[in-house]
Amino acid sequence: MSDTKPGWLARLKTGLGKSSGKLTGGIAGIFTKRKLDATSVEALEELLIEADLGASVAAELTGALTKQRFEKDIAPDEVRQFLADEITNILAPLAQPLIPDATRKPSVIMMVGVNGNGKTTTIGKLAAQYKQQGKKVMLAAADTFRAAAVEQLQVWGQRSNITVVTGEHESDPASVAFRAYEQAIAEKADILLIDTAGRLQNKSNLMGELQKLSKVLKKIDESAPHHTVLVLDATTGQNAISQVQAFKEIVQITGLIVTKLDGTAKGGIVVALARQFKLPIHYIGIGEGIEDINSFEAIDFSRNLLDLP
Repeated sequence: MSDTKPGWLARLKTGLGKSSGKLTGGIAGIFTKRKLDATSVEALEELLIEADLGASVAAELTGALTKQRFEKDIAPDEVRQFLADEITNILAPLAQPLIPDATRKPSVIMMVGVNGNGKTTTIGKLAAQYKQQGKKVMLAAADTFRAAAVEQLQVWGQRSNITVVTGEHESDPASVAFRAYEQAIAEKADILLIDTAGRLQNKSNLMGELQKLSKVLKKIDESAPHHTVLVLDATTGQNAISQVQAFKEIVQITGLIVTKLDGTAKGGIVVALARQFKLPIHYIGIGEGIEDINSFEAIDFSRNLLDLP
């Protein structure tokens, strides 16, 4: 469900400002009094690659534009409109809000991602939003090796008056998740959000840890975790692609959340991710506040990426 509160679209526009500035400035430079010829097509393709849409998406978009308008005059705003429409078509099937299964009580959402991607903050924000919707939410601090992650989650829990289940420092993450799941069942919670470690540089350890975590949850319910969501940092650009590939080898990713779009000119990475992996994009984040995360809407994103009203 889209946030109808005034301000999200304005914040999205501002948040995507660096990305849209790079794209619109580049398009204006290429298509000033120029028809669509081989030179301008090549320049546009390079611009789209630089904006992190990826080589295959850049070729796809310029190919579609060439088919329609080659050797014809075209204005910068027509190019932007065309690109926004095409990008919306790529993104629309994947813009799916994260709706916990009401038949599962609690619905278990395991959040994964590299440390520093904003995973713990995202969990705190989502927990607050679910609570505002009248859901009973619990949090599990299963990133037991990073004291800061546990403390950060506890702060979010206190802020929203949500129970946070923790373990001893460096204790077994799976045991924390198991206890949290049992407690969430006992307390009739609607949603259990589990924070996990993200030390990707030591992949075999992380693989073992996340697989064990999944295994112990399945002892309670064979279908748990019901969602495994990968949190990505937009500022890493193309590196986000390799992160999805790495985590897909470890766990079964059911959807993506892309954070920190306000800190980067690499907003096009969302399009590259959508085209390559075809995973649902649940939310995007554009700031630090609780309200700075929202369900992903394809048309809003595409039009703001190209600075269209």
